[in-house]
Amino acid sequence: MALILGKEYCKVDSNGRFKFPIALKRQLEAGAPAERMDGRFVIRQSVYAECLELWTYASFREEVEKLQAMLNPYRREDRDLLRKLTEGNIIELDTNDRLLIPAEQKAVVAEAKEVVLQSTGKFIELWDRKAYDRMNEAGGDYAQRAEELLGAKPVDADAK
Repeated sequence: MALILGKEYCKVDSNGRFKFPIALKRQLEAGAPAERMDGRFVIRQSVYAECLELWTYASFREEVEKLQAMLNPYRREDRDLLRKLTEGNIIELDTNDRLLIPAEQKAVVAEAKEVVLQSTGKFIELWDRKAYDRMNEAGGDYAQRAEELLGAKPVDADAK
Protein backbone atom coordinates (compact mmCIF):
# COMPACT_ATOMS: atom_id res chain seq x y z
CA MET A 1 0.00 0.00 0.00
CA ALA A 2 1.30 3.41 -0.95
CA LEU A 3 2.09 5.99 1.71
CA ILE A 4 0.24 9.23 0.94
CA LEU A 5 1.38 12.50 2.50
CA GLY A 6 0.17 16.07 2.10
CA LYS A 7 -2.68 18.52 2.25
CA GLU A 8 -4.10 20.15 -0.87
CA TYR A 9 -6.85 22.67 -1.56
CA CYS A 10 -8.96 22.10 -4.68
CA LYS A 11 -11.66 24.11 -6.40
CA VAL A 12 -14.88 22.24 -7.17
CA ASP A 13 -16.73 22.99 -10.40
CA SER A 14 -20.52 23.21 -10.80
CA ASN A 15 -20.68 19.51 -11.73
CA GLY A 16 -18.98 18.38 -8.50
CA ARG A 17 -15.60 17.68 -10.09
CA PHE A 18 -12.18 18.69 -8.83
CA LYS A 19 -8.72 18.29 -10.28
CA PHE A 20 -6.74 15.66 -8.41
CA PRO A 21 -3.50 17.34 -7.26
CA ILE A 22 -0.37 16.36 -9.14
CA ALA A 23 1.65 16.13 -5.88
CA LEU A 24 -0.66 13.38 -4.60
CA LYS A 25 -0.90 11.67 -7.98
CA ARG A 26 2.90 11.44 -8.25
CA GLN A 27 3.10 9.76 -4.84
CA LEU A 28 0.55 7.17 -5.91
CA GLU A 29 2.30 6.56 -9.24
CA ALA A 30 5.67 6.13 -7.51
CA GLY A 31 4.60 3.06 -5.53
CA ALA A 32 5.78 -0.46 -6.18
CA PRO A 33 4.41 -1.93 -9.43
CA ALA A 34 1.78 -3.99 -7.60
CA GLU A 35 0.62 -0.91 -5.66
CA ARG A 36 0.65 1.67 -8.45
CA MET A 37 -2.51 3.61 -8.90
CA ASP A 38 -4.52 2.70 -11.97
CA GLY A 39 -6.73 5.81 -11.83
CA ARG A 40 -9.49 4.11 -9.81
CA PHE A 41 -10.51 5.23 -6.36
CA VAL A 42 -13.15 4.21 -3.86
CA ILE A 43 -14.94 7.06 -2.13
CA ARG A 44 -16.99 6.53 1.00
CA GLN A 45 -18.41 8.58 3.83
CA SER A 46 -16.27 8.56 6.95
CA VAL A 47 -17.80 6.97 10.02
CA TYR A 48 -15.64 9.21 12.22
CA ALA A 49 -15.89 12.72 10.77
CA GLU A 50 -17.87 15.04 8.53
CA CYS A 51 -15.80 14.12 5.48
CA LEU A 52 -15.36 11.61 2.70
CA GLU A 53 -12.54 9.09 2.43
CA LEU A 54 -10.73 8.61 -0.85
CA TRP A 55 -8.88 5.30 -1.16
CA THR A 56 -6.98 3.91 -4.12
CA TYR A 57 -8.89 0.90 -5.40
CA ALA A 58 -6.00 -1.44 -4.49
CA SER A 59 -5.75 -0.09 -0.93
CA PHE A 60 -9.49 -0.33 -0.39
CA ARG A 61 -9.50 -3.91 -1.63
CA GLU A 62 -6.72 -4.74 0.82
CA GLU A 63 -8.70 -3.05 3.63
CA VAL A 64 -11.84 -5.04 2.78
CA GLU A 65 -9.85 -8.28 2.81
CA LYS A 66 -8.59 -7.43 6.33
CA LEU A 67 -12.12 -6.64 7.49
CA GLN A 68 -13.45 -9.91 6.05
CA ALA A 69 -10.76 -11.82 7.92
CA MET A 70 -11.58 -10.05 11.21
CA LEU A 71 -15.38 -10.10 11.07
CA ASN A 72 -17.77 -13.04 11.21
CA PRO A 73 -20.42 -12.81 8.46
CA TYR A 74 -22.76 -14.95 10.59
CA ARG A 75 -22.92 -12.33 13.36
CA ARG A 76 -25.39 -9.55 12.63
CA GLU A 77 -23.22 -6.84 14.25
CA ASP A 78 -20.18 -7.88 12.23
CA ARG A 79 -22.17 -8.05 9.00
CA ASP A 80 -23.72 -4.63 9.64
CA LEU A 81 -20.29 -3.14 10.33
CA LEU A 82 -18.79 -4.73 7.23
CA ARG A 83 -21.66 -3.37 5.15
CA LYS A 84 -21.15 0.15 6.49
CA LEU A 85 -17.37 0.10 6.10
CA THR A 86 -17.52 -1.19 2.51
CA GLU A 87 -20.25 1.21 1.43
CA GLY A 88 -18.64 3.30 -1.28
CA ASN A 89 -18.44 4.12 -4.96
CA ILE A 90 -15.72 3.45 -7.47
CA ILE A 91 -14.68 6.65 -9.23
CA GLU A 92 -11.98 7.19 -11.85
CA LEU A 93 -9.75 10.00 -12.95
CA ASP A 94 -10.94 11.44 -16.25
CA THR A 95 -8.55 12.45 -19.05
CA ASN A 96 -7.99 15.82 -17.31
CA ASP A 97 -7.15 14.19 -13.93
CA ARG A 98 -10.49 15.25 -12.43
CA LEU A 99 -12.62 13.25 -10.02
CA LEU A 100 -16.40 13.50 -9.87
CA ILE A 101 -17.97 13.30 -6.42
CA PRO A 102 -20.92 10.86 -6.79
CA ALA A 103 -24.41 12.11 -6.01
CA GLU A 104 -24.63 9.76 -2.99
CA GLN A 105 -21.70 11.50 -1.31
CA LYS A 106 -22.27 15.09 -2.46
CA ALA A 107 -24.37 15.85 0.62
CA VAL A 108 -21.24 15.52 2.78
CA VAL A 109 -19.48 18.31 0.93
CA ALA A 110 -22.78 20.12 0.27
CA GLU A 111 -22.34 23.04 -2.06
CA ALA A 112 -18.60 23.32 -1.49
CA LYS A 113 -16.71 25.57 -3.85
CA GLU A 114 -13.44 24.35 -2.37
CA VAL A 115 -12.43 21.05 -0.79
CA VAL A 116 -9.41 20.07 1.27
CA LEU A 117 -7.64 16.79 0.57
CA GLN A 118 -5.88 15.76 3.80
CA SER A 119 -3.84 12.58 3.75
CA THR A 120 -3.88 10.15 6.63
CA GLY A 121 -1.01 8.10 5.23
CA LYS A 122 -3.34 5.27 4.19
CA PHE A 123 -6.13 7.20 2.48
CA ILE A 124 -7.14 10.80 1.79
CA GLU A 125 -9.87 12.64 3.65
CA LEU A 126 -11.94 14.92 1.46
CA TRP A 127 -13.41 17.85 3.42
CA ASP A 128 -15.61 20.80 2.58
CA ARG A 129 -13.19 23.69 3.25
CA LYS A 130 -15.53 25.31 5.78
CA ALA A 131 -16.06 22.04 7.70
CA TYR A 132 -12.29 21.43 7.69
CA ASP A 133 -11.64 24.87 9.14
CA ARG A 134 -14.31 24.34 11.85
CA MET A 135 -12.81 20.97 12.75
CA ASN A 136 -9.34 22.49 13.08
CA GLU A 137 -10.62 25.38 15.21
CA ALA A 138 -12.32 22.94 17.60
CA GLY A 139 -9.36 20.53 17.44
CA GLY A 140 -8.34 20.27 21.03
CA ASP A 141 -5.02 19.68 22.69
CA TYR A 142 -3.07 17.50 20.26
CA ALA A 143 0.08 17.64 22.40
CA GLN A 144 -1.81 16.16 25.35
CA ARG A 145 -3.42 13.48 23.18
CA ALA A 146 -0.07 12.56 21.66
CA GLU A 147 1.47 12.23 25.10
CA GLU A 148 -1.43 10.11 26.38
CA LEU A 149 -1.58 7.82 23.38
CA LEU A 150 2.01 7.71 22.21
CA GLY A 151 4.14 8.94 25.11
CA ALA A 152 4.31 5.80 27.21
CA LYS A 153 7.63 4.07 26.84
CA PRO A 154 7.25 0.47 25.73
CA VAL A 155 8.40 -2.15 28.19
CA ASP A 156 11.54 -3.84 26.91
CA ALA A 157 11.05 -7.52 27.78
CA ASP A 158 14.70 -8.29 26.95
CA ALA A 159 16.02 -5.75 29.50
CA LYS A 160 14.87 -7.84 32.50
